[in-house]
Amino acid sequence: MFTKDLDRLTGVRSGKGTFYPQLRVTTQRLDRVVQALDAISRALVQTVDGPEKLVRAVAEAARIHLKADWVLLALADGPLPEAHPRHLILDTDGTAYSFEGLTDTKDPSGHIPDLVLDRLLDILRGQLARFRRPVIQSHHAHVPIELDGDVVGAFAAWTPSHRTLDGTDEAVMRILSSQTAVALQNCALFQQSRGLLAESERACAEASRHASDLAARNAELLATQRELDAAQRHQVLDCERHRIARELHDSVAQCVLSAGMQIEVCRSDAQAKAHDEDGRALVERLDVAKDLTRSAVEQLRSAIYALNHRGDARRSSLPEMLAQLATVHMPDDLQVTLHVTGAVVEMPSSVEHALLRIAGEALFNTAMHGNASRAIVRLTYRPAAVTLSIADDGIGDPAKLRMLLRLADAPDVDGHHRGLANMLARVREQGGTLDIGRSRIGGVRVIATVPQPSRAAS
Repeated sequence: MFTKDLDRLTGVRSGKGTFYPQLRVTTQRLDRVVQALDAISRALVQTVDGPEKLVRAVAEAARIHLKADWVLLALADGPLPEAHPRHLILDTDGTAYSFEGLTDTKDPSGHIPDLVLDRLLDILRGQLARFRRPVIQSHHAHVPIELDGDVVGAFAAWTPSHRTLDGTDEAVMRILSSQTAVALQNCALFQQSRGLLAESERACAEASRHASDLAARNAELLATQRELDAAQRHQVLDCERHRIARELHDSVAQCVLSAGMQIEVCRSDAQAKAHDEDGRALVERLDVAKDLTRSAVEQLRSAIYALNHRGDARRSSLPEMLAQLATVHMPDDLQVTLHVTGAVVEMPSSVEHALLRIAGEALFNTAMHGNASRAIVRLTYRPAAVTLSIADDGIGDPAKLRMLLRLADAPDVDGHHRGLANMLARVREQGGTLDIGRSRIGGVRVIATVPQPSRAAS
């Protein structure tokens, strides 16, 4: 049908010179057709801007081409429900009129002719039976708007007396009406797709937000689970620690105290009868046994104290733990002084535990073997490492201790000097070093150096 319309638009029957008047009329007609098709193409590209602009552009194209006094474009109720407005009227100046809910032939503005309003009401009410085919008169044209074989609306125009309609105008109106129906349907589909796209974007954003919330809640649940697991482990460990502490206090400590009392009784009897060299030797050995039992009791008290006080119940710093070690668990005849240098940095518990055990072992050796009356513990914090030194004024020989340390580091079968070997093993586990030298106050100085955690990790 579109090809037949083009044939009617061109109207060329012959190219001979004798038909020049006809050719001139045809040329003028072609110019009008080209202008009309250009206007139609510009109108139909308004699809993406919504149905309102599309309807206005189509009506304006018809008004300009026909030089019409009145142009009416209307859709019957029901078809193409997304198209709004459902009708539009343009006057000769291009002024637009649209009356929502129009039920009679009265014009609110008093400007539109009754025949235009009557035609509008007929179209809106679906009374299109007598307009199912195009009607072209001298100054009036009516072309149905068809979609899928059904008439869904109409296109009507009224021209002034000097503008007579012909077959070319009918073809333009038919093209305009047929393309308008398709364009309105495409416009509705485009608007629906935009709405679906916006809805999908909102749904995607909502899903992303829910995913973020779920991830955050999952992280909180995992953290809570870890805390609960840690609390359960600490509870089990605390129960076991308290049980061991009770066993040590009620059995081992009492046995050691009883042994000490028996040794003291034997020492008193032997001292009263020590008239010869063998008696004095026996008293000396009993004195050593007395010191050993006293040291064992002190170590048991220290172990019981540590077992009954959770390390994570109140997080103590390394200087605080060293102060407790120096003032609470050492013999009364050994004066221990603690000095801390540098900014105190919290270190991993394994590092602090190793340094604390090294200090305890060194002070035990000072008290039991060094015959010292004074010890100085120095804890120095530096950017690269932490240094712990224990110096005393005893009778220890640094060279001999270094030799014993080398022997203890080698596999031995009798288990002697395990205190030195344990100190060396602990400091090596933390990536540090252990040195033994002469102290400034006359005795032995043990120096343990451990790198800061960041340096150790690198």
